[in-house]
Amino acid sequence: MKIPEIPRPYHDIFNDKIIKDPAITKDRAVSDCVKQFNEQYLHWDEVRRKEVPQDPEIIWALMKMSREGQSRHAVFLDISLTYNTTSESQKIMHMLDTTASGLLVLEEPLKDPEMKRYVISSLMEEAIASSQLEGAVTTTKVAKQMLRTNRKPRTPSERMIMNDYFTMKRVKEIMDQPCTVELILQLHELITYKTLDDPSDSGRFRTDDETVVADPLEIDKVYHQPPSHEKIPGYMEELCRFINDGSGSEFQHPLIKAIILHFMIGYVHPFVDGNGRLARALMYWYALKSNYWLFEHMAISKVIKEHRGKYGTAYLYAETDERDITYFINFNLKCMEEALSNTRRYIRRKQQEQRTAMKMVESHPELNFRQAEILRDMIKNRGGPVSVREIASKFNVVHQTARTDLLSLFERGFIERRKVGNKLFFLYTGVSSLNDRDRDRLSNDRKE
Repeated sequence: MKIPEIPRPYHDIFNDKIIKDPAITKDRAVSDCVKQFNEQYLHWDEVRRKEVPQDPEIIWALMKMSREGQSRHAVFLDISLTYNTTSESQKIMHMLDTTASGLLVLEEPLKDPEMKRYVISSLMEEAIASSQLEGAVTTTKVAKQMLRTNRKPRTPSERMIMNDYFTMKRVKEIMDQPCTVELILQLHELITYKTLDDPSDSGRFRTDDETVVADPLEIDKVYHQPPSHEKIPGYMEELCRFINDGSGSEFQHPLIKAIILHFMIGYVHPFVDGNGRLARALMYWYALKSNYWLFEHMAISKVIKEHRGKYGTAYLYAETDERDITYFINFNLKCMEEALSNTRRYIRRKQQEQRTAMKMVESHPELNFRQAEILRDMIKNRGGPVSVREIASKFNVVHQTARTDLLSLFERGFIERRKVGNKLFFLYTGVSSLNDRDRDRLSNDRKE
């Protein structure tokens, strides 16, 4: 990842170039360019490469003057963050306000078991993607299978993912608690359990200044030197005070506060490891705490992982532009918007599958709805054997219920049963009691 060029202080540019020719500020083409670039919220490293109607430094200085006049602040001891809200960011926040914290209107609401399964699946997606962002090496399919079957982690990467999953579940349990240093330490201890070289670093602030954010392939290429470890307790106390203050003189939008919490953990880097995963978990926690209930269904880290280059750049843009975190805020809001869009698509797909399962129940009265759902799921993942434990976890039922359902499907000829050692597996092979119409319906669902 390339480190962006740091611009000259805009006051120096103003004194060197603009004050000598004040008519520049009244040039319509210049004004339009400044307005457009600020709405896009470009960094100097982008502006200097654009075709502009004036010296790029002049355009940049005017952009900065306009930003400064409208900026808001969040101060944590000697760390002063600034940000602006663009039209696009306000639009996204309004959409999230009215959807993620309001009522998601569904023509055909998903059945409660289906929604519970989706919550579990979303937590898994979030945990897996957040760990993969920090270097966990495993496929999503293998990781999900481990979590669903409650298999013990076999590698450090799997342990990282398992810890993340338990942390995400814990975050849901404590969303009514205030932000405290103790809470941050407890979550870090949970997220780094048995993954650090020195186990005593888990749940403890770093005690030296050797931790840096560097390129994994070029160790000498340092992207960020965190503040002194001696200041960490003070920063964390101030951060908690900021998060808990709901009646301050200056209103800060809850989603912006969640993103600031995310940024500050990454910027201060209070721990020797696990800072990124903790930062994203805390952002998720504060969104839930602020009644954005739909975040429970949104795998935001999965979207961030798909745009990991822009994620790193958003951090660097903020650091190289006088801690203007608008770049970071805009990036995270766009990821939230995309995650919500993914949720809506998922729900529409599940509604179609639910209709198909209901039709199957109608044509096969010997099946209950859950058995139809299990069968549909197995057909969609044709060729993959499943265990009783995996079905119990995925469909949120006890072991005996899952076993009864699978055996019932087997006895009626819908699926096959195989034994490997002492373990029993079930699979759909295409030869079953389903009629051609049922198979066509489920096959079409799988394609969609």
